[in-house]
Amino acid sequence: MAAVRVLIVEDDPFIAMDIEMAVAEQLGEAAELIVVESVAQARRAAAGQLSCALLDIDVVDGKTFEVADTLRKTGIPFAFVSGSAPQEVPKPLRQARFLRKPFSTREVVAFVMAAIGGIVPESIA
Repeated sequence: MAAVRVLIVEDDPFIAMDIEMAVAEQLGEAAELIVVESVAQARRAAAGQLSCALLDIDVVDGKTFEVADTLRKTGIPFAFVSGSAPQEVPKPLRQARFLRKPFSTREVVAFVMAAIGGIVPESIA
């Protein structure tokens, strides 16, 4: 299993690809990027070991708030990457980082690097 595992929940394939490419470019092959498009898939992925997560709010089968709450309770850093308004986020989840679409891939990468403690896999050190 990769030392760094990043969950990306995004139902727009082009946005998902942008996020995935930006993170992969920074972390290299030593990182495992798990890209899913639904709450059901995200729920399954969140049950495993993760380093951090990037969550769109509105995806194929609903909102990702339940997944975010699970991540929060288990101490896994996450950020919302969404076109929704930050006020739509339930109060217990409002402490999470919120990257508003359209986002900068630099913002996404900066969040991931901060979330993993700036760990740089040996393959790109």
